[in-house]
Amino acid sequence: MSRYHLKSAFLAQGWARDVDVEVSDDGIITAVHAGPAAQAAADSSGAERVEGIVVPGMANAHSHAFQRAMAGSSEYQLSTRDSFWTWRRAMYALANRIEPDDLQVLATQLFIEMLKAGYTSVAEFHYLHRHPGGAPYSGANALWDAISEAASIAGIGLTFLPTLYQTSDFGRQPLKPEQARFALDTDEFVRAVEARVSTERRHGLHGAAALQRTGAAFHSLRAVPLENLREAALRLREIDPHMPLHIHVAEQALEVKACRRETGRRPIELLLDTGLLTSHWCLVHATHATPQELKGIADTEASICVSISTEANLGDGFFDTARFLKSGGRLCVGSDSQTTVSPTEELRWLEYQQRLRKKRRAVLTARDESHVGTRLWRDAARNGAAAIGQPAGTIEVGRRADWLVLDAAHPSMVGAAADAALDHLLFAGGDAAIRHVMAAGRWVIKDRHHSAEDALRPRFAELMQRLGRPPSGP
Repeated sequence: MSRYHLKSAFLAQGWARDVDVEVSDDGIITAVHAGPAAQAAADSSGAERVEGIVVPGMANAHSHAFQRAMAGSSEYQLSTRDSFWTWRRAMYALANRIEPDDLQVLATQLFIEMLKAGYTSVAEFHYLHRHPGGAPYSGANALWDAISEAASIAGIGLTFLPTLYQTSDFGRQPLKPEQARFALDTDEFVRAVEARVSTERRHGLHGAAALQRTGAAFHSLRAVPLENLREAALRLREIDPHMPLHIHVAEQALEVKACRRETGRRPIELLLDTGLLTSHWCLVHATHATPQELKGIADTEASICVSISTEANLGDGFFDTARFLKSGGRLCVGSDSQTTVSPTEELRWLEYQQRLRKKRRAVLTARDESHVGTRLWRDAARNGAAAIGQPAGTIEVGRRADWLVLDAAHPSMVGAAADAALDHLLFAGGDAAIRHVMAAGRWVIKDRHHSAEDALRPRFAELMQRLGRPPSGP
């Protein structure tokens, strides 16, 4: 058991000073006391004093780790009609050059960057399953293991989402050669997920204290025929009724048109009609959702994960955040293609998009919270943790000790009123004030430094230089 005295903290019930927190050896908060009594208890118990402002860490609800190698490398014009679809060709080319050792280096670097930016857990939406060319790995899947090992080295919470990917478009179009390493049939997919969950249970790694857990994902309705999705989802529910299930949906206008052309329905309509959606589902993007679809998603208590940095980078369109929140929707954020690895930037631009559309300020407040930064961080942290099935998102008993410590003396934070620290974090460049980060009761970032980053740096540099060279011929 460890004890901490937090000078200032954002607790589940709001801001507080002089907070005494007890954390079990496996990183779970077992007691929280605030006020003068907590100060006296800290003095007598020898609790570790945490100066600065402590806030809950953020869940990254959508990540493709291998795409970290593309960040900054596709920002030039190939044609006057560049789009998501032209970017995707470059992404496939990269995906077919990544080996397991490469992926571990990339993911470790990325996960350390996430921790430094304020993400303390991540959902890895993973569809690299086979050797380039499509041959299966013998024994354990080395690409899957690379992600788990990277998360262990970094110390970040991981929800691993093996992703079903079967077709190249609606109408059961076969996978293209560049998609061969994504392929899994439904039975193979379900059995592989079940094996991971069984291993976690057998080793006592399935529960509140587990830093890593397994969920599942469906790449999209164009990549998974609806009847296959329904079969897999029902079988996965039998394995674990609380398993997080994620899917890309309605990101692109062309995707919506193709779905309507093939099925007569829009993709979100199809999902809603299955009756499968529950609070354990997370719909990624939903950029082109109608008002009726947004209300339908909110009614199921499924969450939506947006990644404004990726959606803007790819020219996807605007998500109707204000309408979804007004419907009672659960919203979270993710770094997706890793063009930006920063929850503060995702949330800041979530608000700024709405200001630009509505031509007014402070759009995404709530009846119980007038501070935009506080409302967005509070809700995204809670909803993100729920969406990825991690016991985090708030500082309260039963949750994991995933904390950010903001330097109150940093120029971006100095002078901030007690209840405006999260406004400064989002709107005054406050992410530079993140000094320490705790994940599962362990300091993984101290004074903005991770213990593994110095040894990792030359390996990452060599990898990026190698991936930046044109591939050799056959």
